[in-house]
Amino acid sequence: MIKTDPVQSGKRKAKSPWFWVPSLYFAEGIPYVMVMTLSVIFYKRMGISNTDIALYTSWLYLPWVIKPLWGPVVDILRTKRLWILVMQLCIGAGLAGVAFTIPVDRFFQFTLAFFWLLAFSSATHDIAADGFYMLGLSKGDQAFFVGIRSTFYRLAMLTGQGLLVILAGYFEARTGLPEIEVMVNAVEETTSTSFNPEAIAVQAEGDGTYFITAEEVRIGTRKIAEAEANTLLSAVDTWNTSHDFYPAEEGSSDGASGEAIGTMFVGNVGYTWFRLSTKPEEGENIVLNFSFDKGDKSIALARSYRFEFNEKNWDVPAFAVFKLDPKLEKATTASFSGLSGNIRFAWTMVFIAVALLFAGFHIYHRFALPRPAEDLPSRSGEGGFMKEFLATFADFFRKKQIGVILLFLLVYRLGESQLVKLASPFLLDSREADGLGLTTGDLGLIYGTIGIVALSIGGIIGGIAASRRGLKYWLWWMVAAMNLPNLVYVFLSYVTPPSLWVVGASVAVEQFGYGFGFTAYMLFMIYVSEGKHKTAHFALTTGFMALGMMIPGMVSGWLQELIGYQHFFIWVMICSIPSFLVIPFLKIDPKFGKKE
Repeated sequence: MIKTDPVQSGKRKAKSPWFWVPSLYFAEGIPYVMVMTLSVIFYKRMGISNTDIALYTSWLYLPWVIKPLWGPVVDILRTKRLWILVMQLCIGAGLAGVAFTIPVDRFFQFTLAFFWLLAFSSATHDIAADGFYMLGLSKGDQAFFVGIRSTFYRLAMLTGQGLLVILAGYFEARTGLPEIEVMVNAVEETTSTSFNPEAIAVQAEGDGTYFITAEEVRIGTRKIAEAEANTLLSAVDTWNTSHDFYPAEEGSSDGASGEAIGTMFVGNVGYTWFRLSTKPEEGENIVLNFSFDKGDKSIALARSYRFEFNEKNWDVPAFAVFKLDPKLEKATTASFSGLSGNIRFAWTMVFIAVALLFAGFHIYHRFALPRPAEDLPSRSGEGGFMKEFLATFADFFRKKQIGVILLFLLVYRLGESQLVKLASPFLLDSREADGLGLTTGDLGLIYGTIGIVALSIGGIIGGIAASRRGLKYWLWWMVAAMNLPNLVYVFLSYVTPPSLWVVGASVAVEQFGYGFGFTAYMLFMIYVSEGKHKTAHFALTTGFMALGMMIPGMVSGWLQELIGYQHFFIWVMICSIPSFLVIPFLKIDPKFGKKE
């Protein structure tokens, strides 16, 4: 029996979860988004080919795929609190390693190695954090903070995909030539797509080095033929690659090449151009990254543009092509910016900043994290490490009702796993293809703003509700909340309302229900993980959760094309039935989740 000092016990209870749950799950999300999303943007800015980016960064997901296999190691050796603190140091070291190897010649190989360190450290931190969450909170607080932890994890996702990219752009804008801005206006008139680069002859004004460009581009919303779009795109890529603005093997739009380029367009296209004012020094390369800045995302670039200017091509223009969403019929505008700063310095500063942030997390959590009496190594001392390791898996599959448990984990999101793959394509597909015909900008508004707010509110309310009456009381209601709001897609597919507000409200209902209903799923995983090896067992439940999302999602596209959107969404509703049928066979303690 473990004896605890009453004074120390009182101090532990005095530490409010508000002081560490939000920061812990924000720290859990940041390295994940940096490895999975920010690394792609970083390598693209550094001029790595799409082929290499896709190949090598995809492998970085492996540590999260196999993390259930080393969950027992975290459970058996040392405390979860120590694992969290050590992994935060390792994450900080991995980030610093990326930062300090960016300036070297073989930066791709070195930074990739540190991204691997970052990925394994982050996946291990996930295991320890989830285990510590169950040890450091009462059952009622676990239920209450489920929505809070999910909200701060999502905030970390938004920070990595938004704020850190903005920070890199800020450093780029401050370390190079003056930033250029091009306004693209979609207008309700006919515009020309003829390409005549030799006709562009602009003289530099004043001293200094800067980029000359067309500050405004007008593109008509009149749809053009694919052959016409192909002609412009092919001509621009041929010109750019022949003048060494970017490699020929990357000179295709959206990864397409040849006649397939035009299949990406049914709307209209237009272009702008850039030229340096003065000749660079011998051997000097000035890189210009041109990308979307703000405005309507229905106006986009035909490809990712990274131009290289030198003493040989500085006095000829480079060209970038814009495309309009084929469903865009109204006048709108968007701005695009070109940055030519010190890209290596900019991204070095970003990774240093996040490395310092994790040093701060480490220091803060040394004091903020409680010291639960139950946070001890689960190793029994009988037999060797390997015996305990194997016993961890054996104990999980010997749990009472393990068959029903696994079935519930696999079918709880059976409908959602298929809906999530086809919801956006349905909203984007034209009405002729039985979709709603939304523009890219409309979709971004609905999911990026309305959806994320509804999802977060649903998760927070779900956690509060579960802490009041417990998991068993709310299980039926939360299963219903997860599945029944999917009826809005049946409604949308049959009615196809023209109002964006109706579509946005429908998606908000579905996302709120998902956030509310996912609370029960998370609490159920915590509940079945209770016991000696709760950290490792929770990691195993997350593996089955991923499996339940992956397999149905793989066949959802094929099924939708076979039966159409209307029948597909009815099928999604049918897939909700198994989760209701399994509930009566689950034995859950009525007190679990209640906050006393």
